[in-house]
Amino acid sequence: MTEEGSAARIVKTAPPSHQRVVSLDQFRGYTVAGMFFVNFLGGFAVIPAVFQHHGAYCSLADTIMPQFFFAVGFAYRLTFLRGLEKNGIGKTYRHALTRNLGLILLGIILYHLDGGAGHFAQLKELGVSGFLRTAFRKEIYQALVHIGLTGLWILPVIALAPWARITFMTASAGIHIALSYWFYFDWGGRGGMIDGGPLGFLSWTIPMITGSFAYDLMFSRGPRKALAPIIAWAVVLMGIGYGIACLNAVSHVLHGDVGGEGIRRWLVELPLVPPTQPTDMWNMNLTAGSVSYMTFGAGFSLFLYAVFVILCDIGSFRLGIFRTFGSNALAAYLIHDPVLLAVSPWVPHDSPLWYAALGFGIFFGLTWFFARYLERRGIYLRL
Repeated sequence: MTEEGSAARIVKTAPPSHQRVVSLDQFRGYTVAGMFFVNFLGGFAVIPAVFQHHGAYCSLADTIMPQFFFAVGFAYRLTFLRGLEKNGIGKTYRHALTRNLGLILLGIILYHLDGGAGHFAQLKELGVSGFLRTAFRKEIYQALVHIGLTGLWILPVIALAPWARITFMTASAGIHIALSYWFYFDWGGRGGMIDGGPLGFLSWTIPMITGSFAYDLMFSRGPRKALAPIIAWAVVLMGIGYGIACLNAVSHVLHGDVGGEGIRRWLVELPLVPPTQPTDMWNMNLTAGSVSYMTFGAGFSLFLYAVFVILCDIGSFRLGIFRTFGSNALAAYLIHDPVLLAVSPWVPHDSPLWYAALGFGIFFGLTWFFARYLERRGIYLRL
């Protein structure tokens, strides 16, 4: 989550300011703050549906996670190319391999394995194959593990030319679609997995590689000249994502289940709007990690990043909270979970808005306090 990434170590000196990309730090800080908002308030009855996860369409809450992968892809490309220039091929690839494996291990420890055994006899009966089928099915496939797996998957192409990354991204999306059609969507995409599950790295490749393209544009053209193509590609990707989602409507028409008139019957609802027809593998779906969702999410991330380029790189916008969270995103991520567990039991999900907002303010303030404490002492937890 940072440009300076290395294998999960603590660095006690702040990185020099000239080595940081202000728009990326601010964008990433906004994304971290958005994650905190969704994680704390997403389940409250008084919170509008667009700020909650649903697993059937792309809500505003669902746009947050692709932004993390976009930011990681940007920083991944930046640090990898810098490493090649500074340290050579062997050391740079070993560093990236270690970093991503470390993220996966950290995620497994943080999220825990599925299941368990109350007696040793149960463990013996389960066996090695039963353990592997049970323990690695669902819980571990959350943000850090997905980032690590996706980082490993795209490692062979992260330093290559745009056409190679586009080809790899398209092939990964095609494999995900084929496997979803064959068995994967029915196996877990209807609610049996988290954020795309064990094969989610195939579709998470889309926002991560999109982030690497943003890096290319920014550092080859500069912020002002990069802005137009960034916005253009953002619109293209969001359009492609919506077009893929419309295959849901096409399938209804072909099966005689027509939900509208004229051209409307060939279209699904726009993103952020709940569907009126039964959902399938084509819909924008965070639970399934669908290609339509990832493609739209990548475009939305690119568009939002363009806003931060205008504000921060062309303009002079700086927000201290975004800087604190964005420059030390892993630390903020690790801090927020125990703070959430400490505060949320005393804020019931049927609380009125004022009390829910108070609980969120306490949670958010405490998380910021600890992250700011680390920042002021120059302690950065690197990925």
